[in-house]
Amino acid sequence: MLARRIIPCLDVHAGRVTRGKRFGRAESGGLRDVGDPIELAARYNDQGADELVFYDITASVEGRAALLDVLRAVSDRCFIPLTAGGGVRTLDDIREMLLAGADKVSINTAALAEPKLIRAGAERFGSQCIVLSIDVRRSGPGSWLVCSHGGRRETGWEALDWARKGVELGAGEIVCNSIDCDGMKSGYDCSLIRRLADALPVPVVASGGAGRIEDFGEVFLSGHADAALAAGIFHSGEVAISEVKRYLQARGIPVRA
Repeated sequence: MLARRIIPCLDVHAGRVTRGKRFGRAESGGLRDVGDPIELAARYNDQGADELVFYDITASVEGRAALLDVLRAVSDRCFIPLTAGGGVRTLDDIREMLLAGADKVSINTAALAEPKLIRAGAERFGSQCIVLSIDVRRSGPGSWLVCSHGGRRETGWEALDWARKGVELGAGEIVCNSIDCDGMKSGYDCSLIRRLADALPVPVVASGGAGRIEDFGEVFLSGHADAALAAGIFHSGEVAISEVKRYLQARGIPVRA
């Protein structure tokens, strides 16, 4: 078994890291400020995070480019792989993020509008640089629908079908964000993650729902995830990344020291 990755996520709005529940909207007061992205990035770098994800969570909704100045500052303080996303619409947007310090670029809404962007990005920059981020909402037993624009619009795509399409076009990794579990601290949607992980030939990253240290073990053992992404549980200081890794090691789940 390959080493499993622990990945803190920085959801950035107006230059600050924020947290909400079930993709709560900034305009309705559904987000709360939890800190400075540069300070948090440095903390997680020191705690032994395997990677760091940086999302400009309102860039696509507001139709603007990502906060590249914040991304540059974060990359200057971090010495671990960095994935960035939000507002990516063109190959030039991908290039700018990579030049600003990202190792991988996450595409979500723009890929749904123009799937060929995935292929073009993979051909120009390599599949290892292209991450397909998928926001999904449970629609029934064993069924999840893909949403766009920060979870605001349903697309008609079933989660596995869209993930398969993305991999066919060249995405090198899938990040699956559960809207239902986001911020609820009730655990990852392991059945959703297992559905994707067992069917796809690329790494699947679980996102949404981590509330206890045990949730990480469950998503690796039951969900078959390659990596677990979390935000609130780390931002609040409830659990440190080093604690998660010790817990996983004690249960025979391989992690990087």
